[in-house]
Amino acid sequence: MSTRPVTLVVAAALEALIGLAAAVGGVYSLVTAATGQAASVTSAIPLAFLGVGAGAVLVFVARGLLLLREWARTPVVVTQLFLAVVAYYMFTSEQFLIGGVLLAVALCAAGAVLAPPTTAVLFPPEKGE
Repeated sequence: MSTRPVTLVVAAALEALIGLAAAVGGVYSLVTAATGQAASVTSAIPLAFLGVGAGAVLVFVARGLLLLREWARTPVVVTQLFLAVVAYYMFTSEQFLIGGVLLAVALCAAGAVLAPPTTAVLFPPEKGE
């Protein structure tokens, strides 16, 4: 039996999904630069490394959350704040479906990582409390 609540597993899975999406975007940017399809190769290559690097960091944070590392909660919350900002800009550019999906993921992940069961397992009460 696992000591991980469902809320923690959901938050970690969504964080890993966001990380994988960032890495896939980075690889796509690299492929378009390599095949000459990118509008600007000089910006596509750094964007590729940024996407793959950020994706790796987000997957690392998701793993930390699954391993019940209390430090992992803050990066997950910050990720969801950034994702909500991106969703806002998707809405302002009339890309409502993408914005809606991003906002739903951000709200679900933030809610899951801040839920009482997740908090209880990440920050157990001290022995004297």
